[in-house]
Amino acid sequence: DTVDTHDLREVDNHSFRVGEKIKYTVHYGWMDAGEATLEVKKSPFTFNGREAYHIIGNGTSLGAFDWFFKVRDRYESHIDMQGLFPYHFVRNCDEGGYKIFQDYKFQPEKSTMTTNDGDTLLTTDFIQDMMSAYYYTRNMDFTNVKKGDIFTVETIVDGKIYPMAIKFLKRETIKLRAGKFRCMKFAPVVQEGRIFKTEEDLSVWITDDLNKIPIMCESDLLFGSIKMEMTEWSGLANPLAKLD
Repeated sequence: DTVDTHDLREVDNHSFRVGEKIKYTVHYGWMDAGEATLEVKKSPFTFNGREAYHIIGNGTSLGAFDWFFKVRDRYESHIDMQGLFPYHFVRNCDEGGYKIFQDYKFQPEKSTMTTNDGDTLLTTDFIQDMMSAYYYTRNMDFTNVKKGDIFTVETIVDGKIYPMAIKFLKRETIKLRAGKFRCMKFAPVVQEGRIFKTEEDLSVWITDDLNKIPIMCESDLLFGSIKMEMTEWSGLANPLAKLD
């Protein structure tokens, strides 16, 4: 069967640019357990004659944590520069010896995707992968957001289409190692009973500026709490909502 093709969308991206690099430190209880980096490069490939961003995310466990739970995670996504949807996503993770490898190729003009097992899946229009969803969400307009508002992005996670949803809680100023920042606080709406005790045991703070960078996330898990905070940044597209 032939699949109908449709025009590719365009999104006005004002929140990030090539050259952005963000570094996070992950704390488990009182320990610095790991670090993660997110970097935006220009893809060496074109898709459908269009240019793309190459987003690279790396996560590594540190110090004593590395001895008993070694993490080596790498995520890559090639995202259309004009429409912020993915063409190619690779996830290569080793978490305590548990390995995950995913290689997804997207055909956005047909709303289909191919997995590394060779399966072709029909998707919703402009489905996001785990990396591109984060960059696409940064261009949503939160100017007049009200408490309880929910924003949803259709995302492919482990081969299944999943409506990733975040709920707006409030605006507040938070203090990190790197200083004080004006933020918007969101709670991802997660399935209860998976890891989190209740829906709002995971909180994400996003800078209250045009960058909309997730600057900190904190989760109370069934077996302790994990906090991730931004410690270094460069190449941002806009001024940061930093107060000192």
